[in-house]
Amino acid sequence: MRLARLQTPEGIVSGRYSDGVVVADDGEYVVGRDGSLVAPCAPSALYCVGRNYAETLDQMDYERPEEPDFFVKPPAALASHGAPIRYPAWTDELTYAGELAAVIDERCRDVAVDDVPEVVRGYTIMNDVDALDQQGRTARKAFDGSGPLGPWIETDLDPSAIGMATKINGEVRQDANTELMLFGPHEVVSYLSRRFTFRPGDVVAFGSPANPGLIEPGDAIEITYEGVGTLRNEVVEGDA
Repeated sequence: MRLARLQTPEGIVSGRYSDGVVVADDGEYVVGRDGSLVAPCAPSALYCVGRNYAETLDQMDYERPEEPDFFVKPPAALASHGAPIRYPAWTDELTYAGELAAVIDERCRDVAVDDVPEVVRGYTIMNDVDALDQQGRTARKAFDGSGPLGPWIETDLDPSAIGMATKINGEVRQDANTELMLFGPHEVVSYLSRRFTFRPGDVVAFGSPANPGLIEPGDAIEITYEGVGTLRNEVVEGDA
């Protein structure tokens, strides 16, 4: 089942998504006519794992981590499916990363690996937008709009071996499978839950395969994960 959130003139409605329609408790809403999709959850934080694919280690000349290597994006980083990615005026090196992400369903801490499916609402897609020429991960990755998320949450998914692809203007730039992760999704959620108390709607993103190239205003980004869907955004000129 796919769960989505729709921004309408009266506010955000949530429900089951099917064929362009969000079925909520008070009726059906047509995407595009009655409103537009927004991020499918409202996290208190986005917990992001890096260096989680061997080919990324090779590309960036990183050492293999002994445990998941993570950072945090704030809620201000959220952007919706279809929303523009604004190219900040303070960077000249903006890049992308197509990532599978879990959405937490309940307040929890110290979750065993085998119990992770019980606390995960489902899976969605995140683009970890990164200003490579900035100093430190927070400056590079935690700015407004640096975490496009969506288009919905897929509740019926085994994340252990699914294919993914990222296209820039129709050209495939990333092509991999989650079975190539160094640390699997359940292992990552369990690991982070020993350090943070998760809240409903929090996001855990599992890293990205090798990332060849930068993005520029006018570029269209499509990130697809098998069994989930496709997150689409376009890069536009940012504010001065």
